[in-house]
Amino acid sequence: MLNGVVVLDFSHYLPGPFASWRLAQLGAEVIKIEPPSGDRLRPFAGGKLFASYNTGKKSVALDLKTDGGREQARRLAARADVLIESFRPGVMARLGLGYNDICRINERIIYCSISGFGQQSDRSLLGSHDVNYMALSGVLAQLVDKSGRPVHPKVTFADFIGGMAAAERILAALFARERTGKGAHLDVSLVDGLTAMMAGHFAIEHGGGPKNGLMELAGEVVCYQLYETKDGRYMSLAALEPHFWRQFCEAVGRPEWTEAQWAPARPGEAVYDGLVALFREKTFSEWSAFAETVDACLAPVLETDEAKQLFADDRLRHLVRLQPDGVWAAAHGPDGQWGGGVSPQVNEHAYLLVGEE
Repeated sequence: MLNGVVVLDFSHYLPGPFASWRLAQLGAEVIKIEPPSGDRLRPFAGGKLFASYNTGKKSVALDLKTDGGREQARRLAARADVLIESFRPGVMARLGLGYNDICRINERIIYCSISGFGQQSDRSLLGSHDVNYMALSGVLAQLVDKSGRPVHPKVTFADFIGGMAAAERILAALFARERTGKGAHLDVSLVDGLTAMMAGHFAIEHGGGPKNGLMELAGEVVCYQLYETKDGRYMSLAALEPHFWRQFCEAVGRPEWTEAQWAPARPGEAVYDGLVALFREKTFSEWSAFAETVDACLAPVLETDEAKQLFADDRLRHLVRLQPDGVWAAAHGPDGQWGGGVSPQVNEHAYLLVGEE
């Protein structure tokens, strides 16, 4: 889809690399610009995290603190279609690599600046990370335990959603350029995607409703709930439509529950207590098998190793490939390109600086 599109990626850690990884899997040529010491993500988890989101890319090492390094960066930018950077606002301009600088030598450039709070907000120059963005957007307050204490996420949602938003904006800008011939400067903030996700919550609260969004989706009713199994694992029940709820009730031999679909999910309520007891009668494996045979929006809560194996099975949706040297994942489903299974070594593609093959 993006064959022939050249992406120059100056970003570190997760948001920018996740965006360019998604573009690479759509066929773009992604050239990762790293300092001689490499992307700051490389040392984490023995390099596995870096490898996960940088497969199919090329690496060129440049010291942007030197005149020579900056000049080499400009030469690469002159022939690029897209440039991604995630420095604090103003850093690239001070290096002579800002949007206006690059636009003088490549007026068709799609220049994507990813930051925490945008290029010109009151918080633009403040350092922050994923959990801070989740906290400020209101998302973290939706992830709480029974006492109301926020639960620390084990997935960096702002980073990945921000990366998706950046890729989305880049694709839109590439399409617009085909019509107008003009490039663009994209100001992508990591709070953008999270805040957009909260639009419904904001509207409900603003209209006098609860702060935790739609009651039916907030774990407050029996038909949309997590239940513990006999062996301490969990199943997710999401039978929102009446026919799914009816099929579940009939399959477990409790047709009398059909009229209680929206009963409160709290101790002391007869149907909720009954469901809690019901799920504790069978093991996780037994309920998982049940979920495969009864069409009732029931699914097991899988651990990482189990989910990996599930999506490595082409009987479902082949999104993961297990290889001797690691795990490959697909960013766009089985219709996308895999982009190869090897991430680049630092400066592995230095030949690009001199135009060699």
